[in-house]
Amino acid sequence: MFNSAIFKKLEKNDFRTLIGIEIGMRQHRWVPSEMLPSFSKLFSEEVRYRIDRLLGFNLVKKSVIPYDGYRIHFDGYDALAVGALTLRGLSAIGDNIGVGKESVVYEGVYDGEPVILKFHRAGYTSFKQVARQRDTGDRNHWIFIARRAAKREYEALVTLAALSSAVSVPAAIDHNRHLIAMSIAPGSELSKTAVDDPDWFLDEIIEQIRKTYAAGFIHSDLSEYNVFVSPDGVTLIDWPGYVTTTHPQAEFLLERDVKNILSFFNRKYGVTRDCEEVVGYVRV
Repeated sequence: MFNSAIFKKLEKNDFRTLIGIEIGMRQHRWVPSEMLPSFSKLFSEEVRYRIDRLLGFNLVKKSVIPYDGYRIHFDGYDALAVGALTLRGLSAIGDNIGVGKESVVYEGVYDGEPVILKFHRAGYTSFKQVARQRDTGDRNHWIFIARRAAKREYEALVTLAALSSAVSVPAAIDHNRHLIAMSIAPGSELSKTAVDDPDWFLDEIIEQIRKTYAAGFIHSDLSEYNVFVSPDGVTLIDWPGYVTTTHPQAEFLLERDVKNILSFFNRKYGVTRDCEEVVGYVRV
C-alpha cells in the first residue's frame, strides 16, 4: 500500500537515487552499486547515504550475491510515479478503495478535482516466482511490465473517449510509469448493485460493447466487476488487456465478454438473451 508518511520524508536526492536504480534495471536484474553514482548523477558518498535511507524506508531491495546490487521495491516505484504526478497537479492521495490481482486503487485529488489513482501491479506476482540466473537486460521485470500495462490502458481510455461515438469510459487525466489518474466512474460496480430495470442496463452494456467493437477494440476481460452503473447509464473500466478486432482470438474474446455479461444478468435477474444474436448485433 502507498505510504504517504514515508513519501513526505523523501528528498530530491532520494528520488535521483531511485531514478538511477530504475535506469540501471533496464540492463541489470540487480543494479551494481558501483554504477549508481553514474546513473543517479550523484557522488558515491551521497549515493551510499541515500541507499541507506531508501533501504530503511523499504523502497529498494539489496542483494550481495554475486555482487552488491539494488533494485526497486514496488513502494519505491509508487513513490517515483506519485512524485512525478505531484509536479503536474496531484495534490492528495486518499483511501485505498480496491486491491486486485494486478492493481491497487486509491482516491485522490488532481487539479482540485476528485480522481481515481490506479497503480498497476501487472507481472509482480509472476515475476517473484521466476528465478533468473543471468544478469542481462531485464525489460521484463515487473516494474516495466506494469509500466507498459498502464501506458496501454491510458492510451485506450484516451482513444475510446475521443471517438465521435464515444465509448463510456473513465476520462484519462494523467499517467506516469505504472500510475494512471482518471475520472471517477459514476454510480457503483454492477456486481454490488441491484438495478431496477435489468433489461435496460443490459441493453446499455451491449451498446457500449458494440461501440467498442466498431472502433476496433474488444475489452477481452468484461464482467460484472468492471462495469459501473448509474441512473444515466453504464461505464466500462479496466482496459489494460484489450485487444483489437484483428487479434487472432478476437472473436473468441468478444464472445467470452458477451457470455460473461449475459450469464450475470441471467443468474441474478433471470434475463435471457441469445449469445449468438447479441454477438451478431455487436458485429454490425
